[in-house]
Amino acid sequence: MSETETSWRKLSRAEEAVIVHRGTERPFSGEYEDFSGRGTYSCKRCSAPLYRSDDKFDARCGWPSFDQEIAGAVKRVPDPDGQRVEIRCARCDAHLGHVFRGEGFTPRNTRHCVNSIALQFTPAP
Repeated sequence: MSETETSWRKLSRAEEAVIVHRGTERPFSGEYEDFSGRGTYSCKRCSAPLYRSDDKFDARCGWPSFDQEIAGAVKRVPDPDGQRVEIRCARCDAHLGHVFRGEGFTPRNTRHCVNSIALQFTPAP
């Protein structure tokens, strides 16, 4: 285990199932799905800032949705299903969810569909 990995937060079994094993939490079950606090959403595993609350919107899809990430915070990887694009934390490779384009929800025309369990929220001062 690298020094970086030892500084990562210890995950619960449910968190590990999503973040490490690339699972998905049940729709409409996550802490941040219907949440509108002002602040920053960070990676649950390594605490890297990922999204700002100003970029969150209600897509009514069952998971928190953002139309933009913090620059450089998220990497995109083709999903093995060949249909979707997986999003991961650029720092620790934690599975976050998937990104979709062309749905027309916001002017940016992008929806990051993120598992709440992969996020931690820090309120704005």
